[in-house]
Parts: sequence; C-alpha cells; structure tokens
Amino acid sequence: MNGFDIAAILAAAAAGFGYLNHRVLRLPATSGTLIVSLVSSVLVLAADRTFPQLKLEEFVATFLGRIDFNETLMHGMLSFLLFAGALHVDLEGLLANKWTIGSLATVGVLLSTAIVGVATWWIFGLLGLGMPLSVCLTFGALISPTDPIAVMGLLKELRAPRSLEAQIAGESLFNDGIGVVVFFAMVSIAGLSPSAHFVLSATGLLTFFAREVLGGAALGLALGYAGYRALKSINDHPLELLITLALAMFIYSLSFWIHVSGPIAVVVAGVLIGNPGRQFAMSDRTREHVDAFWSMIDEILNAVLFLLIGLQVLTMPRDAHVVGAGLIAIPVTLLARLASVAVPVATMSVRGRLGRGIVPILTWSGLRGGLSVAMALSLPKFPGREILLACTYAVVVFSIVVQGLTVRRMLIYYGVGEAAP
Repeated sequence: MNGFDIAAILAAAAAGFGYLNHRVLRLPATSGTLIVSLVSSVLVLAADRTFPQLKLEEFVATFLGRIDFNETLMHGMLSFLLFAGALHVDLEGLLANKWTIGSLATVGVLLSTAIVGVATWWIFGLLGLGMPLSVCLTFGALISPTDPIAVMGLLKELRAPRSLEAQIAGESLFNDGIGVVVFFAMVSIAGLSPSAHFVLSATGLLTFFAREVLGGAALGLALGYAGYRALKSINDHPLELLITLALAMFIYSLSFWIHVSGPIAVVVAGVLIGNPGRQFAMSDRTREHVDAFWSMIDEILNAVLFLLIGLQVLTMPRDAHVVGAGLIAIPVTLLARLASVAVPVATMSVRGRLGRGIVPILTWSGLRGGLSVAMALSLPKFPGREILLACTYAVVVFSIVVQGLTVRRMLIYYGVGEAAP
C-alpha cells in the first residue's frame, strides 16, 4: 500500500463520516466527525470480539501503523491548517486584545504546564504510578496549549462577538507556537530527546525561547511581507493562489532548518496576508478564490485529522490503571486551564473592563486536539509513555466532544452568543 492508497482511503473515510454526520447527527463538523470515528472504532472492536477470525482490529491497527501521526501533522498538515486559520483572524481585533492574548499565550501556558505537571506527579504517586516530575511537566506542556485546529473549527459554528472571537482565535493560534516551544524544552529537560537545540541551563533555556519565538515571528514577518509585495505587484489569481500556498509551505519548512518556531512563523505570515494583504494586494476576484481555496484545504484536512484522532482509539492502551489515569487527567487539566485563564485575565482587567463571563468562556472553549496527540506520539518509548498517551487522548476526546458541543450554551448563558437556528 503506497502513500496514494493511504490518502485515498482516508479521503473516502472522511467523506463518508462527514456525510453520516451531516445527514444523521447534524453536529458541528469537528465534533461530529470525531464522534462518528469513535463509534466506528468501537464497532470494529466489537466485531473483532464477535468474529475474531476476521482480524479487523489488527487490519485497522496495521493501516494506522503506516501513518506517522506526529510526522503527518507536525511536519505537514499543521502549516496549512495554521495558515488557513490565520488568514481569517481580524488584525484589528487581535491588536485591541493584544495584552490579554499575549498573557494567555505565554503566562497562561507556562502556569498551566506547571499546575498539570505538579498535580499529575502528586496524584500518580498516590496511585502507585510513580513518574518523574520532569516527565509529568512534559505532559503538562503538551496538553496546555489550546489547539487552533479544533478551536478554529469551533468558531465557525458560533456567533460570538468579534472581540471574544479575536481573543479565542488569537490565543489558540499563538499559544500553539509557545506550547510547542515549551514542549521541546521540557522533553530535553526530561532527557527524552537525544538532541537538544540549547544548552541545558537557565541562560540556554532563555536563549532557546528567544530564538524560537522571536525568530519565528521575524521569519513570518520577513517572508510574509515578501509574499505581500509579490501579490501586490500582480493581478493573476491562479499565480496568487500559488504564492500563498508556497508561502505557507516554504516558511514552515525553512523554520525547521534554522531552528525557529514554524507555527509562530506561519501564523504571523497568515495574519499579514489575511489583513493588509487581503485589503491592499488582492482584487475582489482574487480574494474570492483565495478564500475558497483555503477554506477547501481547511475543511479537507480537518476532516482527515479528526478521523485519525477517532481511529487512534484502536492503538491506545486499554489497561484499567492506564484508563483510570486518563480519566483523572480530565479534571486536572480543566482546573489548570481555569487557573491559567483566571490569573492573566485578572491582571488584564486592571487595564479595562473585560466581558461578562470571560473566564469560564475562555476556560471551556479551550479545546485540545490533534496537536497534543501528535506531541504525545512523538515521545520515545520509556516507562510511563502509555500513561501519558492515555491521559492525552482522554483530555482531547473530552474537550472536543463534551466542551465542543456545549460551549454554545455557555455563550448563550452569558448573553454573548446566539441560539442555533
């Protein structure tokens, strides 16, 4: 089975699951696709127990084994998904909420990483699942950033005020980049990475963060501006589409070679192209084609991504103590998210009045998704890896299914959303 065969099967399955959701469940695309995928995984397990001679679970597990989830997402899909999401972020709203977004994407991620890491280390110790604090902090780093892929899919279904949408979208896009940087740092500190790109010291850590974050932003600005100038100098929508596609791919690829944050670079370039680029460098016809093209890319890759997340249940450990650890991780992560939102928001409220219910709204709308799963799967084999995988998967499924399907009700409760038509 070659790469084209795998892509064809995934596309067919994603289309079929999407059709089932649209015709039967009628749920938001993100949550609906994941639920159909989860149900399909459960049916495969049930059929395998009933008719073991068919070896259905083994067949699906072997198929999934041919797909490197971490490599597929972190070194491919993520660049397109982040660029597509950043294109539609309102720069004016982003700047108006820059302090809140900046504090949530930095202080919030670091605080959540510390809370989750310490809490799981303590609880696992009580349960006899002893794990080094550095490993638990690694779990905190990979589960703390809200996933822009899941969040941007959610925002399409909501009718929230522009200021709130800017805060949710802006935080999810930028804390993703910060979260990946924190994760790589913690992996090296925990001794889970054979090659670290920084010296393991306070100075080395600060240098690493500065290079990744500031370097990523600089790369995004430089190449994003080059792309903006190129778009402004021509009026040929097929070529302009190609320029935006090349920009997303080249920036992300180059970031790995020069060791800066690819997610931050792609987001910065996407915001630049999606705002001044859209306004000053594109004709009406080009804007229509760019929006249609990137919306199609976004929809297709989202469908495939959440299909894969749902099918991953077949490869996850199912021992009782591992499943129990996963269930414990859900409230721990939610409480950490609450604290990591409340502290920055309380600080920012001194600068001006924030909207009603902003803390519970930002807490509950902070979905985790494929990014956390990809980072967890990138960890090498070590004692306790299965526990971290189960915890990650439990939190991701809970956030997309439970939080994703109920956040609209929370918005309506606080008077900032509209009832579904």
